[in-house]
Amino acid sequence: MAKTKKTKETKPSILNDASLSFLKDYINNASPVGFESSGQKLWLDYLKPYIDEYFTDAYGTAVGVINPEHPYKVVIEAHADEISWFVNYITEQGFIYLKRNGGVDHQIAPAKRVWIHGKKGPVKAVFGWPAIHTRHNPDTKEPQPKPDNLFLDCGAKSKKEVEALGIHVGAVITYEDGFDELANGHFIGRAFDNRIGGFMIAQVARLLKEHKQTLPFGLYIVNAVQEEIGLRGAEMIARRIKPDVAIITDVTHDTQTPFINKNIEGDTSCGKGPALTYGPAVQNKLLQFIQDVAKKNKIDVQLRATSRSTGTDTDSFAYANDGCPSALISIPLRYMHTTVEMLHKDDITQTVQLMYDTLKALKPETSFSYFD
Repeated sequence: MAKTKKTKETKPSILNDASLSFLKDYINNASPVGFESSGQKLWLDYLKPYIDEYFTDAYGTAVGVINPEHPYKVVIEAHADEISWFVNYITEQGFIYLKRNGGVDHQIAPAKRVWIHGKKGPVKAVFGWPAIHTRHNPDTKEPQPKPDNLFLDCGAKSKKEVEALGIHVGAVITYEDGFDELANGHFIGRAFDNRIGGFMIAQVARLLKEHKQTLPFGLYIVNAVQEEIGLRGAEMIARRIKPDVAIITDVTHDTQTPFINKNIEGDTSCGKGPALTYGPAVQNKLLQFIQDVAKKNKIDVQLRATSRSTGTDTDSFAYANDGCPSALISIPLRYMHTTVEMLHKDDITQTVQLMYDTLKALKPETSFSYFD
């Protein structure tokens, strides 16, 4: 009798036309800290064909679930929020002063175009800044942008005209800049930190569905809110799900550019694969498991180290409940917290592939006991 030839699973297509279209829409959409709802709806609509059910919490964290009845729970997670500004004070002349919402970099603001998300819909505005001719005074220092001297101009000539546009104290502001492509496989955009993570975990769910992978556990695909102000969304959802394992994805610094000290930040680079983190919040056996998967599947990884905390949602999952074995897979990023955050498409595909292969290898009986 002739032997049946075993078919080998083909490598999944991660960056195809449909997924790239979703990525562009998702990056271009505003999703500021505390106001993530429109981005979460966009993400859930994309995710729904690949999951069994979904739920959200009171603050907007969105969760897609595969095998919801299974008692063993695995989380793959990213955060959905982007840094932004708040309207803080409107002058009688119609200028708008601001307050930070997350770690937004004030030095990049002058002359940037923004959207003010008011009660009547988005309003265009600009960060005003005096012309260089007027700033040149040998008797005084040239002014530098600071949170307390930056202001917006929306074209209104009075506070009354500003308010007539639906702008109010507490309205949130995001930059206009969106997705674009540069040479040699690089993407740029606002808020790749960390909507690229939300994109990647959605692709993992898609690939599991398209390749008919049956998981021996419940998978929770978590897109958390409010990471940029202290990991708050992850803190809440980790207590609710009570996972057995959590794999977090976020961005890390590409340290090859000027002004970055490798002695402090380590040696990571766009285009050389995802970065795996060593640190107290990262469970050593889970990290080794992921490294073994990467080696077996010929996925290049980079290594980095943190002291005390990772500064990502990994910390919230690791220390939630009775402690949850957690690991961090990061994608290298240039120019973090600017409007031109840059990453490499090969790192996207490799990170998705690593998460996908890790889930395929994981079993409920896999021991992450510290002493085994």
